[in-house]
Amino acid sequence: MLFAADNRSDFQHCPSRGLDRDDLMPLTRDRIIGHDRERLAFRFTMLNDGEVVHCQISDAAMDELAGMQGTESSARQAQFLSLRESIERIASDVYDEAPRVQGYVVRIFMRHLGR
Repeated sequence: MLFAADNRSDFQHCPSRGLDRDDLMPLTRDRIIGHDRERLAFRFTMLNDGEVVHCQISDAAMDELAGMQGTESSARQAQFLSLRESIERIASDVYDEAPRVQGYVVRIFMRHLGR
């Protein structure tokens, strides 16, 4: 999935890898794993040039994006689906800033929402 906004000039320089954002490819949509009650996070995967990238967003961050609190575990998948584009965009941004380490999991927390 390509995002039209990826070519905007207001993207910041990516200091951890020394690349400009315009040189980076966003992650693309893959599959939904589901809600992890133990970690209080929703898990999903994305792809980076065919390589699977494991991702998760905390319940608190997903509720903040939705403008609500205390969503039941049984409603998390519907909530994820309604916010999927925003969540995937944030995951791609977090991934771009992360070190490239085998097995790295993109974890989205509330601190990532101000991007």
